[in-house]
Amino acid sequence: MNELEALDSSSLKGALEAMLLVSSDPVSAPALASILSITPGECASLLAELQVEYQEKNRGIQLREVAGGWRLFTHPAFHEQVEALVLSWDTQRLSQAALETLAVIAYHQPVTREMVKGIRGVNSDGVISSLVDKGLVRELGRDPQHGQAIIYGTTSAFLEKFGLRSTKDLPDLEQFAPDEQSRQFIRERLSGRSIQSTLEETDDDLEEERELIDLEEDNADDLMIENTTDEGDDA
Repeated sequence: MNELEALDSSSLKGALEAMLLVSSDPVSAPALASILSITPGECASLLAELQVEYQEKNRGIQLREVAGGWRLFTHPAFHEQVEALVLSWDTQRLSQAALETLAVIAYHQPVTREMVKGIRGVNSDGVISSLVDKGLVRELGRDPQHGQAIIYGTTSAFLEKFGLRSTKDLPDLEQFAPDEQSRQFIRERLSGRSIQSTLEETDDDLEEERELIDLEEDNADDLMIENTTDEGDDA
């Protein structure tokens, strides 16, 4: 076999296809270039050419740059057929709760469990742990402003699974809103104001409950004193 340096561009493209086909993770252009003994710039150009060729020929696969590397994907036009095949493998999919929680983390990261609960309205601790186990979410550190609570964010695996280069490529949720009120609701959720509002409302509710309890205790004490006084007068 001739040395790779002597291969023409089409042979190099074939080599790239072969390597990408057997790779389960995105592979960077420099990593591919080092194997082919070409420059990263030449490799990037070949990958871009392959990407265009797949698109122009309407192939069943596409080449995309995601999570800092390149990977082959199935064409969206064949989504239904691919989905039917995958479901036939009895593959476990994410539940609705997992998808909701993952969306909250993706659009609002870094985020704590309490913040996720504030948005979803339900405890999501178990779901978050499951997403961490699946490698879609990871711990980013601690939040000193909220009692050293663990903060979470998405992973490279998340970007890979959803075909994104970075979280900046996440679609604008407002475009899916049916009306301005819904768009405003989304803006508040993503800005964090609603979370803070929810936490403040919770604090207000607890404070109100404490005040009611204190008031009831004061009334009970006053009633006891009054009864004691009445009994003394009767004596």
